[in-house]
Parts: sequence; C-alpha cells; structure tokens
Amino acid sequence: MATPKQPPGGSPDGLPTVYSPLERVVRRAPVTVPLECSVIDAVRMMAAEEVSSIVVVDPANGAPLGIFTLRDLMRRVVLAPGGLDQPIAAVMTAGLVTLPATATAHQAATLLERRRLHHVVVTDDRGRLVGVVTQTDLIGLSRLGAGELSRDIGEAATTEAIATAQADVRRLTQHLIEQNVGADTLTQLVASLNDLITSRIIELTLDEIELPAVNWCWIALGSEGRLEQTLATDQDNGIVFESDAAAAAPLRQALLPFARKVNERLAACGFPLCKGEIMAGNPQWCLSLHEWMERFRQWIEQPQPEALLNASIFFDLRPLYGETQLAERLREWLLRSTRSNPLFLRMMAQNALRCQPPLGVLRDFRFDKADQYPHTIDLKMYGALPFVDAARILALANGVPHTNTAQRLRVVAAGARFGGDDAQAMVDAFWFVQSVRLRNQHAVERSGVGAANRVDPDRLNELDRYILKAAFRQARKLQQHIRADYQL
Repeated sequence: MATPKQPPGGSPDGLPTVYSPLERVVRRAPVTVPLECSVIDAVRMMAAEEVSSIVVVDPANGAPLGIFTLRDLMRRVVLAPGGLDQPIAAVMTAGLVTLPATATAHQAATLLERRRLHHVVVTDDRGRLVGVVTQTDLIGLSRLGAGELSRDIGEAATTEAIATAQADVRRLTQHLIEQNVGADTLTQLVASLNDLITSRIIELTLDEIELPAVNWCWIALGSEGRLEQTLATDQDNGIVFESDAAAAAPLRQALLPFARKVNERLAACGFPLCKGEIMAGNPQWCLSLHEWMERFRQWIEQPQPEALLNASIFFDLRPLYGETQLAERLREWLLRSTRSNPLFLRMMAQNALRCQPPLGVLRDFRFDKADQYPHTIDLKMYGALPFVDAARILALANGVPHTNTAQRLRVVAAGARFGGDDAQAMVDAFWFVQSVRLRNQHAVERSGVGAANRVDPDRLNELDRYILKAAFRQARKLQQHIRADYQL
C-alpha cells in the first residue's frame, strides 16, 4: 500500500500548522463586492454568506481595494451619519494590510497581533485576491492565546517594559516545560512572542531614529529564522534594503545607528549579542538586496569552510519586520542559485556528515572528550544539528522555501523524496531531542549547575534513554539519505 503523502505546510493529520502558507489557512473563497455597491447590499451579502468581512475589489483585475467588516458597520455606519444607502467605498477601510499567499500563518498571526488587526487580506503573486484570514482562523495555530503577554508587549512604551514582558515570556516557557508541553508547541509559542518583542523594539527605535526613504526588511537568521529558539539563544539577524550600487554605502551608514540601537535593546531585553557579530548592526550584515546576492554567490561558487559555516546560519533567513518581499526575493534567488550548483550542495553535505549522532557500535551512547562535562552528550551539536543540517540541504536541493526543520522534512516527503511515515518518524525524533534540550536548559537555569545543551543520559529515565537512542537512529537514517544522494 502506498504511503499517504504529507500535505506541504501541514501536520501529520493533514491540518494546517503555524508553518503553513496562508493559501492553506484560507478557509473559503472570499466574498467580494465592487466599489459602487451600497452598504445595505454589502451587509445583506455578509449576512447571507455568514462572514464578518467583505472585500471590495476591482472587477477588472481582481485586485483588492478595501475591506468592510462588522466593526466598520458599527463605527462608520450605525454610529455615524450617512445611512445604509451610501456606497461601500465611503465606509470601507482602504490602505489594506496584505500578505502574499506564500507567507506563513506565523507571519500573519504576528502581524495581526502587532497591528491590533482582526483580518489580513491574502493576495497572489500578481496582487489578486486569494482570501481573508482572521484571528479566529489563527488562534489554534499560533498559540498567541498567551493574550495578556501579547498585549503587554504590543503596548510597551519603553525598553524596560519590554524587558519585563520578556521575563514573563521566559517564566511562561519554564512553566510549560514543567507541564511537559511538547517542544513543537513550545517553540511555536516562543517564536511568536519573541517576534512580537523584536517588532516592538524596532517600532520604538523607529520613533527615535529617522531613516531614509528606502524599502528595508529586518531578517531573522539561524534558530530564530527556523522558528526553533530555545531558552539558550542569542541574536542572529540582519537587514536587507533596496538600493542601486551607487547609493548602497550611504544608505547603509544611515541604517546602521538604527540597527545597532535595536541590537542593544534586544540585548537589554534578554537576547545576548551574537559573539560572532552576526547582527544587523554589523556593516557586513546590513546589505542591499544585490549585495546580499553577491555575498551568497561568493559562498556558493567558492565553498570554503567559512562559507559552509555561514550557510548554516544565513540560509535559514526569514523576514521579520518591514518590506517582507525583499527577503522573499532574496530567498527565491537563493533557492535557484543553490539548485543549479550541485558542487556546493555536495560540499555542504560532506560538511554536515562530519557531525554524527552519538551512537556507538553496539547502539549504546558515544561520548566526546569534554573534560569539564564528562559522560555527557551535546544535544545541540550531536542531537539537533544532524536533523537541521540534513533538512537544510534537502530543502535547498529541492527548492523548498520553508526554513523550519520539521516543515522542510515534511514538504520534501510530500514531493515523494522519501516516505511520509519515514519523514514523520524523523520529525518526531527531532522534536524529542529538542524536548530533552529544553528540559535540560530549564534544569541548568534553575540549579546553576551544568551546561545548557549537555545531558548525561544516565540521569534520564529508562524510557527517555530508549527514545533518545531511537531518535539518534532516525538522525543516522536521515544522514544516510544525504550520503546516498551525494555518493559520500
């Protein structure tokens, strides 16, 4: 019997997740009216279709021009003069907030929370209407139901207030770890709230520092870009802006004070500065779109050790704030470039296979030489990283735009790269490793003893030791796929 394929952007049961593209979250075809429609006719249509919003479109090209909601009906019609016979154009909300159909549910949830909106209009690559996504559609996916925390972050007016909210996020995370909430759910929640914190810090800084009139986007990198942050994480970010070659240097100089201020505020709120200085405030990572392309091109065409190391961080880029299409254009270009350069992918695979899961010949655990922490396993280096690196290579080789490790594996499996059951076993194994990491980080933070990512397997219960061995075997199996692909 054929293995059922996992829908791209879906969960094991086929339902959309926080990583799903919005085209999978849209529940129904949008209800639309033209500009000349009267308010009364629009309201009757909303009642007949049982929807809370209606989109005003240009019938010539299908482009959305505005949205009219039940809240608009109350504020602009019932409580204001004008009556039900006036045209919908007079009371609709113009200046729409839109997202492309390829944006994720996570992006939509964060945007709605940050902007205090209830609806976001989804469009295709030609700007035509695809549908409307509401807060209700996203509640079960984003776990932004930590409502008070979200509101506290959105209303924070100072760095100190954001720092207080971030401490609350950390306490909530620790509480959920103690309640044995799964790593998948937990990291979704942490990523959503951390995105809100970063966005709010950016907004406060924009109020203080005037930027030039240029399109720019703050991008998340590394574990933040993959939506896989744990309790022990530092900053990895950058800026991509739109510019020709002549104007790039002066625009960068204008953006850097802003970027550095954001980095400093993030550090003050509990996100340590990156020791490798992979931050937007570093001129190396505040680049125009074409400069980023050139930087990636050099890494791809000259895959030296440093380039392969950078690939593990920068190839997981995700737009967080600003003109998201800049980051999307960069990622689309990156996928095309890597797929057409098999030598680079082969060297990435060769580099990834150096980090083997810590299983001995007899399937017992194998330990590295860590004098300070003997008889321990580094679950970041030898547990999570084999999954992360292999999933990245598979995604780049198959043109998969997702950055999350679990989602990359599921989408590759959906393309018949390997069986859906195999992919789900690997995903489950990855999240189990992450769960053990989170529990260990929490224990180290409380006791002040040990290393965040180092675990002594003898301190685990018998079942956890057994599952951890099984998880490492899944990592080895995934690496065998990579080894066979590139004949290594």
